[in-house]
Amino acid sequence: MTRDINIKGVVIGGNDLPVIIAGPCVIENEEITLSTAGKLKEICGAVGLPFMFKSSYDKANRTSLSSYRGPGLEKGLRTLWTVKRTLDIPVVSDVHSVEDVKPASEVLDMLQIPAFLCRQTDLILAASNTGKAVNIKKGQFLAPWDMKNIIDKFTSTGNHNLLITERGTSFGYNNLVVDFRGLPIMRSFGYPVIFDVSHSLQLPGGQGKSSGGQREFAEPLARAAVAVGVDGLFMEVHPDPDKALCDGPNMIRLGSLHKLLKTIKDLHALISEQTAKGNR
Repeated sequence: MTRDINIKGVVIGGNDLPVIIAGPCVIENEEITLSTAGKLKEICGAVGLPFMFKSSYDKANRTSLSSYRGPGLEKGLRTLWTVKRTLDIPVVSDVHSVEDVKPASEVLDMLQIPAFLCRQTDLILAASNTGKAVNIKKGQFLAPWDMKNIIDKFTSTGNHNLLITERGTSFGYNNLVVDFRGLPIMRSFGYPVIFDVSHSLQLPGGQGKSSGGQREFAEPLARAAVAVGVDGLFMEVHPDPDKALCDGPNMIRLGSLHKLLKTIKDLHALISEQTAKGNR
C-alpha cells in the first residue's frame, strides 16, 4: 500500500479515491484559466472525486522555437494565485529550473518536475528542500524501476511528500506506449502513482513543428490504469482543444469529462469491492 500524501486537504494514496489533476496544458489567459478551473471543480465535485488544478506558466520543452510557451513565471503565478484564492482549490505547475523553485513554491501547493528533467539532481533536491509535495514524471526514456533512484534522491532531504507519474515510454519515432506493468512496479516503492492520460496519448514531434496526439484513446487508457491500480489521473483538459495554444491533439474536451470521470468512479468502486471480498 502506498503512503497517504495530504495536499491542502486532498488525500492521495492508500485506498483513497483517485485524485484528478487536471487543467489546460498551459495558461493562455486568466479568463480561460479561471473559467476552466471552476468548471473542473464543479464536475469533479458532482462525480465525487478529489481535484487539483494544473496549468503551466511556462512550457520550456516545446517542439519548436515558435511554439507558445505561456505567460512566464511572474504573470503565470499571479494567475494561479487568483485561481487558488477564488476557487479554494490546490494548484500545480511545472518547474524547469532551480531558480524557479522558490518563487513557485510560494504559490503552488504541489510542484511538478517534467519528464525530460526527472534526472536533474539539483532540480529534484531544490524542489524537495521546499518541503512541498512534488510530482515527478517518469521520463519517456526510463524503465519503471529506474524511478527508485529518483525517489532516493528526493527523499534524501527528509521530504516524503512525493508522487510519481507514468506518461508513456518512447516507442520508435514520434510515438509512445504505456507498459501497464510499470504502475504496480512503481507503486511497490511506497509512493502514490499517477497515470498521465493526456501525455500517454501524445505523438512527440508528430506534426513536424508540433506534437500530435490521439485523444480518442483517453477513456480506454484511463479505464485500464484504474483497473490496474493508480492513485490518481493526470488529464490536460480544454474547452476547445482544437483551438488550444499547446498540446491540443492530446487534450481532453471539457464537455466530455463528466462521462469519463463517472466511468472512472464506478470502475474504482467495483474494483475496490472485489478486492475487499478477496481479502476476506
